[in-house]
Amino acid sequence: MLRHNERPIIFALSNPIEHDECLPEQAYAWSGGKAIYAGGGQFPSFHLDGQTFLPSQANNLYIFPAVGMAIYATNAKRATDEMFVEAAQAVADWVTPEQLKLGMLFPPHPNILEVEVKTAARVAKLVFDADLARVDRPADMEAFIRQHLYKPEYRTLP
Repeated sequence: MLRHNERPIIFALSNPIEHDECLPEQAYAWSGGKAIYAGGGQFPSFHLDGQTFLPSQANNLYIFPAVGMAIYATNAKRATDEMFVEAAQAVADWVTPEQLKLGMLFPPHPNILEVEVKTAARVAKLVFDADLARVDRPADMEAFIRQHLYKPEYRTLP
């Protein structure tokens, strides 16, 4: 891949991790640190020739929940390819320049709920703009999405 691409992208998505086609340290080592890597599981940072790499975890935990929430909240007439493209762009926008330098392609997991809410809000806006919603357009798209989040509430039994 390195012969054909200056920065080869390696998505080794097999799970569990012990079945990965290629580990991050392998991808970084054979490419001299040029590979862009994401795996199906979470990996620790890797150091090579004084450079630190932080492989991303690539799976459906970012895109599908956000698109699903937007469709649910808007009662969309249908799902479109554009919704998934918008969600992918929204998730990519969460990756900072510093994280990109570390080789990350996806935002870290600690703020996953915030990424999901803001991604769903962008997709919901697209649903309304495309006249696919079956509910009234809210004034605040993010607040609208937050209203639909699942909140486990447990009642105290007598």
